[in-house]
Amino acid sequence: MNVVHTQIPEVLIIEPKVFGDQRGFFFETFKADRYAACGIKGPFVQDNISRSARGVLRGLHLQNPRSQGKLVSVLRGRIRDVAVDVRRGSPTFGRHVIVDLSEDDRRQLWVPRGFAHGFLVLSDMAEFFYKCDDFYSPSDEIAVRWNDPALAIPWGIEAPVLSARDAAARPLAEVQMLPVYEKP
Repeated sequence: MNVVHTQIPEVLIIEPKVFGDQRGFFFETFKADRYAACGIKGPFVQDNISRSARGVLRGLHLQNPRSQGKLVSVLRGRIRDVAVDVRRGSPTFGRHVIVDLSEDDRRQLWVPRGFAHGFLVLSDMAEFFYKCDDFYSPSDEIAVRWNDPALAIPWGIEAPVLSARDAAARPLAEVQMLPVYEKP
């Protein structure tokens, strides 16, 4: 596998080795020792799959104080994935990484704890898979407005399909209980 470092050091793009022939393909979606060697240690305790139609935007979400790190990928379709550093005191606070992920490239994105995460569906339909290093905790969930002008995320869409919760999310500057940056 190839590990691509982004402009935010903790956010990683993983490019697995895909072995294919006339029968189809094979690749490892996770192997603990290999991922630990690049800083993704786990353990992973929960796997999730979502299916969404074109134009659906989910996010920006995080949990605090019970944070989650997420290893995300696309099983079918294509999405625009975004990770935003929302750790107070971080040298990259408010900055984001954008990566298009698809069933064709099989890339993964590591979204560390302390980052808000969201994605936009670019294909007719997308199935999105993520491994989480802690359990979902509704009482710790936080939503940040997807189109917060201070974040200036170029989603490439003016009017996405949003959940009621995401439509009501506040800008980052108004969000309380953000995680605190801890130097590595």
